[in-house]
Amino acid sequence: MITKLTFPKIPTAKKKVAAYARVSSGKDAMLHSFSAQVSYYSSLIQAHNDREYVGVYADETITGTKENCKNPQRLLEDCRDGKIDLIITKSISTFARNTVALLETVRN
Repeated sequence: MITKLTFPKIPTAKKKVAAYARVSSGKDAMLHSFSAQVSYYSSLIQAHNDREYVGVYADETITGTKENCKNPQRLLEDCRDGKIDLIITKSISTFARNTVALLETVRN
């Protein structure tokens, strides 16, 4: 005789997910890209039942500068505070100039 055992499913905590978007200002097409990124990330994160939507951290900058980018630091602080488990972004270059800079940023 075979007895099938069933175990209650243990609910797993949803991953707290945020996105980071950045565009250079000055052109209408870029501003459209900015709103499109924010909309895309919001929809993408909320489409997954195992994810909790934290928000989209976004910056609009002048081409070639990052001085006005306040949100990457705020985003990292929220990660360190346990408010975010996962960050989604278009590419590493959106968040940091190169892989080395990104590693230095996340290790601090």
